[in-house]
Amino acid sequence: MVRTPPQILIADDNPENLDIFQTRLAVHGYEILTATDGEQALAIAREKQPDLILLDVMMPKMDGIEVCRRLKADPSFPFVPIIMITAKAGSQDVVAGLEAGADEYLTKPVDHTALVARVKSVLRIKALHDSVQEQAAQLEAQTVQLAEWNRTLEQRVQEQVAQLERLGRLKRFFSPQLAELIVAGGAEDPLKSHRREVTVAFLDLRGFTAFAETSEPEEVMGVLREYHAEMGKLILAYEGTLERFTGDGMMIFFNDPVPTPNPAERAIRMALAMRDRVAELIVKWRKRGYELDFGVGIAQGYATIGAIGFEGRWDYGAIGTVTNLAARLCGEAKPGQILIPQRLLGTVEALIEVEPVGELTLKGFQRPVTTYNVLRLKA
Repeated sequence: MVRTPPQILIADDNPENLDIFQTRLAVHGYEILTATDGEQALAIAREKQPDLILLDVMMPKMDGIEVCRRLKADPSFPFVPIIMITAKAGSQDVVAGLEAGADEYLTKPVDHTALVARVKSVLRIKALHDSVQEQAAQLEAQTVQLAEWNRTLEQRVQEQVAQLERLGRLKRFFSPQLAELIVAGGAEDPLKSHRREVTVAFLDLRGFTAFAETSEPEEVMGVLREYHAEMGKLILAYEGTLERFTGDGMMIFFNDPVPTPNPAERAIRMALAMRDRVAELIVKWRKRGYELDFGVGIAQGYATIGAIGFEGRWDYGAIGTVTNLAARLCGEAKPGQILIPQRLLGTVEALIEVEPVGELTLKGFQRPVTTYNVLRLKA
């Protein structure tokens, strides 16, 4: 770009002319460089790369036409407009100067008003040229960058497609939460067996066996689709992991594979939300003559968790006393009940209102289990 102020090289072997040009142009704020022969003009031009050159034709060591020719032929020299100034006014001399690459041609004696006007005009051309060159360079850089972005984008798309394909395969066997964790590499071998404290919830529909025995298969599937859809939304909303579902029964656990704060609270809130939602479904079902209800058992404790199954068909499961306890409590729950043991109540008693159910003798447990029914969240 043109400097501020513009820099002008004046080359003339006549000191008087040099002084006049320098004085006239300096008044307009230009920075002036001077040379008194062709070789000096060529050297200064290459070193300083001024914004404009006023070049006398007749100079010692090298004439102005040769200086002009060499500068214009030099590919490393940027575009700098050249105004040839000479006493020769013949058309042959004008053509020689223009063929050498000069951008303007003035004859002596120079009209200084015309000189200043020509200088301003040529500097505007220089500024426009530099602007176009700068824009071209930016465009070239953007083109290179865009090509690089396209390559990067194409690579990312390929990687994401591969991830989506892998995620789709994993979701056939695992919860979306676990599948995404495996694909993202956010878990250290989540399929490897490990031990962790979890909160487990078992839930199923009361009266479902009798309903299935007396109803058409299409009716049974319609009920299950409604039930699974609504329960699935709440499982995802509370970040539970669906271990399995068998018909009307489901097992959900919290705090694995993704650790979650307050897993017991999440399980309780999910179960209460499920009970409310199933109550709405029951109203619809009873209008169709279906006698169904809902029960839940929740327990907390340590379980061994990891991949269960065989090559080509893996599930992510939790094994331990805690899962058995939740399942047994679910089996004992009456319609609308959410049963929890004494140990779990100690974790969430500030959150919920309960009623005692008593000590239940559960299959697989040597001692009776003190049990409570969750009524509601505290105000």
